[in-house]
This record gives sequence, C-alpha cells and structure tokens, in this order.
Amino acid sequence: MPALLNSFLSPATPTLKICGITTASDAERLAELGVDALGINFWDQSKRYCPPQTASEFLPALANRILRVGVFVNADPSLPRQLLADGLVDVVQFHGDEDLPYCQAFAEAQLPFIKAVGVAEESDLPSALRYPACALLLDAHAPGLYGGTGQTIDWTAVARFLAGGATPPVILAGGITPENASAALRSTGACALDVASGAESSPGTKDFAKVRALLAAVRNGGNNAD
Repeated sequence: MPALLNSFLSPATPTLKICGITTASDAERLAELGVDALGINFWDQSKRYCPPQTASEFLPALANRILRVGVFVNADPSLPRQLLADGLVDVVQFHGDEDLPYCQAFAEAQLPFIKAVGVAEESDLPSALRYPACALLLDAHAPGLYGGTGQTIDWTAVARFLAGGATPPVILAGGITPENASAALRSTGACALDVASGAESSPGTKDFAKVRALLAAVRNGGNNAD
C-alpha cells in the first residue's frame, strides 16, 4: 500500500478524512492544516460531485502531502482504474452496491481500495468481512443516497464488531461533527473518522472552523471532553 495510506490506516494514531472536496482552495487548505486524507466524490448524482477534469487540475499538486481518496458509486471500473493509473488518486473508495466480484478484481490487480458498508443494524456488519479491502468504511444505511446524510450509526455495535478481532482497519462515518468526534473515537476504537456534512457550511463547501475542531479531537485521540 502507498505510505500515506499505511499511515492513514495505522491503529497507532487516529486520523481524519474530510470528504466531498469540490474546490482547489479547500483541498489546499486541508493539506496545509495537516488533515490526513481528503475525498473527492466522482459520483455525478452527489451534491458534492467533482468532475474528473476539475479534480485533475488540483490533485497532482497534493501528491505526497495528503492522502487523495477517489470516491465512486457503482462506477464503470475503468474510471477508478484510470484515475489510479494516472496518479490522480492514491486509493479508491467504493461507496455503492459494488459486489464481491467487482471488488475482487481490484484486489487481484493489487489496486488499493476501501469498501464502504451501509449499516442499518448490527447484523449488517459481519458480511462486510467478505470484501478483500484495505479498509472498511462503516456509514449510515441510506439507500439511493450513498453517504453524506449526517446520520449516525450504532457505535456500540461497531465497538463489538472490532472487539471480535480479525477485521481490516475500520473507518467510521455517518453524522460525525466537532461535538461528537471524540466520543466517536472513544466509543468505537475506529482507526479514522470520515466527515462530510459535519465539516461543511453547505454541501461541498468546507467550514474550516469545524475542520480545525475535528482535527483537534482526532489528534487528541478522542481524549478531550465533549
């Protein structure tokens, strides 16, 4: 795996991904602040959609400064493969209904990917282990929306899932804000937080006061009071 991805997924220190970046200026500010990862949404039905051509204008300058995650929903696999090959993204995130054969093809080609799983109830979690992913991203179950809803999932269920052992690194998403980020880390033991709506003033526009507060909570390892 790329070095930045290894660092992002390390269990030693919690990390932060800010998702739904749509502008070069927001991407640059995240890198300057030391945020660990950013997500670019290449699903054209998202409120946070960033066209590949637009992203290609600013992603190259961020290489080796911040982990660049390309987010896809039921995409033709040629698109994530091409963006990886072009060096525009470091890892891809499948946030739709991608099935096991779809994911296995990337694993067999040694292409790094994160698989997002919508969690409606605790029984949804064990099936996530079938994906040969670098990491699992656990998000709220939102049929047709595929994330960014601001809804939380059952953190105690996530904690039990992780306590069972033999899981890949787990990234927690869904309804995370500056106010609950510390509790999210403490409650679950996830290696990273993924935040979209909780770091925004409006969809696709980041609020950097919120970003700084989220980063402070993560850097403190979830130990600061909420």
